[in-house]
Amino acid sequence: MPFVPDALSPCLVSAGLVAGVDEAGRGPLAGPVFAAAVVLDERRPIPGLRDSKRLSAQARERLHDEIVDCARGWAVGVAEVEEIDRLNILQATLLAMRRAVLGLRELPVLVEVDGTQRPVLPMAVRTVVRGDASVPAISAASILAKVRRDRLCAELHAHHPQYGFDVHKGYPTAVHLDALRRHGPCPAHRRSFGPVARALRGQG
Repeated sequence: MPFVPDALSPCLVSAGLVAGVDEAGRGPLAGPVFAAAVVLDERRPIPGLRDSKRLSAQARERLHDEIVDCARGWAVGVAEVEEIDRLNILQATLLAMRRAVLGLRELPVLVEVDGTQRPVLPMAVRTVVRGDASVPAISAASILAKVRRDRLCAELHAHHPQYGFDVHKGYPTAVHLDALRRHGPCPAHRRSFGPVARALRGQG
């Protein structure tokens, strides 16, 4: 998890920098929600940036590494399952976004966020509907967040292979729901989500 400063010094804020922010993992029944913040370097363009959902897994991995190498700044923020269950998924997502932005080495003067919801931040925030398809920095953030979460799902599969996290990535597919009914939730499942809560009641 990136470092989050308690207070912001004026010297940390870099004039003219704009960060793109996006998340991955709002809809799944298990695992943390990830958010990424990316400040692109116009001197080092990255061809092929687009909405991460429209890219193959192989293309996302390749672009992930290019973003890490070429961006002026990037950071990933996470809100854990316990925070999702305590705060609700929207507030946990906004918290992950805040952590990502405040984890940047150089803080931007403007943050552009995919969607309509704004995280609480000490700089200007602009929401962009479908920004992951139209704003390159948001596209880059969507790729980082998606790749990091998919890697986490591979780890979850290694520990809990009976659920198939490597395939459905925690989303409520028929296979996942059937596994929940048969095995009950594992520690990575979000207890506040309906299908998980129902599986818990079924166990009781």
